[in-house]
Amino acid sequence: MQVHFCKVIGQHYLLNTSMHFRKLWHVSLLLLPAFMILPSKILAHPMPNTVVELSVSDHSVFGVAKMPFIVWMDATKSTEEKVDSTQIVGYFQQHIKALSGNDVWKTNISGFKTIEEFDREVGKYTELEIYFELTPSTPSALHQFDFAYDAIIHEVLTHKILIYLKYDWNSGMITDEATRPVGVIATDFKLGKCLPLKIDIDGGSWIKGTWAMFLFGMEHIRVGLDHILFLLTLLIVSPLAVFDKRWTGFEGYRHTLFRFLKISIAFTIGHSITLLVGSFDLIPFRAQYIEVLIALSILISAIHCIKPVFVKKEAWVAAGFGLIHGLAFSISLSSMNLGWQARLLSVVGFNLGIESMQLIIMVCFFPLLITSKWKFYPAFRVAFAIITGITAVAWIFERVLEKENFITEIANSIL
Repeated sequence: MQVHFCKVIGQHYLLNTSMHFRKLWHVSLLLLPAFMILPSKILAHPMPNTVVELSVSDHSVFGVAKMPFIVWMDATKSTEEKVDSTQIVGYFQQHIKALSGNDVWKTNISGFKTIEEFDREVGKYTELEIYFELTPSTPSALHQFDFAYDAIIHEVLTHKILIYLKYDWNSGMITDEATRPVGVIATDFKLGKCLPLKIDIDGGSWIKGTWAMFLFGMEHIRVGLDHILFLLTLLIVSPLAVFDKRWTGFEGYRHTLFRFLKISIAFTIGHSITLLVGSFDLIPFRAQYIEVLIALSILISAIHCIKPVFVKKEAWVAAGFGLIHGLAFSISLSSMNLGWQARLLSVVGFNLGIESMQLIIMVCFFPLLITSKWKFYPAFRVAFAIITGITAVAWIFERVLEKENFITEIANSIL
């Protein structure tokens, strides 16, 4: 599946393309106008163009460039047997630059990888991903600069570079859903070369970034069924006391409210501590282990909901398990390339969002606890605990085996 090009009067023309990539070329031309309105996921490869995603931090612009490996090899006249890391890094070091006025930013190619993909049109293919960092002399230039990217296109004049802005904390762009296109680098055939793309991003503010993190925290809990179930399994026994190693009936409003608040505050303190610590990468941990421990905490809480296991220690247990849940929360923040100021504000905003959504859920849930004075409550409590326990076991298997099962598929589709 070789692609060959030749130069005629300074231009390159496609001479012989494989059937699959010929189809993709036509498809990409048809899709190109839609680029400006569609998210990057829809226009991701396979297509014989390059997709570049930029993320603005408080000191650099990080980027990832994705392209079909065969297109890059053909443009550089490389063969798979002779390609090495030095050649790839050196090549992109020369062809990815950013400038603001006379300031030529520092370019650092931080890594690359090839990924085997499959598509119905082309079958198996290999994608090349290049990771880079662009650093100006002054951070004030981060939102207005010229992006000079001419990899592949300097040899294949018909090639195009589709540029997206993926993350920008100051502008409140902190999730994949916020990704938006910013422009296309293509050959100007009148000039016979491709020009840098002018990047002009709204500078935003720390208020916008913190507010975005607040909303992100609320959304994180809203769709986090495991966190919600853990908290509810502890709260559902808050109106009750223990007698002869069994749960009693309703113990009064004061008793219910006191234990309700004690458990909630303990969980908040626990997860706030590890959210802060984990967000600054002060504790190394493996996300998979934390996710398994969270499912285990739900299972233990469900068992306690059926039969008292840690009597009068729910607050301590909530605080202890809160430490684990906080590490899970921190995964969302630690992956962002933020400086310490933006990171600290993110922790505050994210945590307030978590607490706000938790408070909304608990306020909605509290009237149900009053029904513990009714006869049906023990049956409801046990049924709730059994369903939660089964779901927790399914989550444990899913997170250990890294494979969804039919129970988690149902649970994950609920929120």
